[in-house]
Amino acid sequence: MQLEIGKIYNGTVKAITQYGAFVDVEGGGSGMIHISEIANTYVNDIHEFLTEGQEIRVKVIGINEAGKVSLSLKKAQEDDGTAQKTESAGGQQNKPRRDKPQRSKPNIWEPKKTIPQSEMTFEDMMSHFKQTSEERIGEGKRRTDRRNGTRRK
Repeated sequence: MQLEIGKIYNGTVKAITQYGAFVDVEGGGSGMIHISEIANTYVNDIHEFLTEGQEIRVKVIGINEAGKVSLSLKKAQEDDGTAQKTESAGGQQNKPRRDKPQRSKPNIWEPKKTIPQSEMTFEDMMSHFKQTSEERIGEGKRRTDRRNGTRRK
């Protein structure tokens, strides 16, 4: 059976590494879930979310030229609630709707509420990092300009 990008399959976790988990997909085929596709929060240890032999639902998010299959656990969980994966009487499959997430993107220039790091999602941490690094770069440039401006007469 050929795996299709965008479809959700049942699978069994066969092996866990520090960078991802290998899954045998029902009906034939196998693939890997990268650590970034395990959950919507920061994943330090995959063993906190998965165990070998565990039955899970995964979404195929890519297949490269070499035939390696990329899987996502978090996208399968998101789609389980919104997408219908049933076949119609004609044998055609309903494609999942691509709705945008309800959460709006944070404006990096507004002050942020302080959220305990344990409750921050990976996207929140990246946004916070981007904001603080841009502020630090700006401060460094201003400092350098001031130094250079005072030396020139």
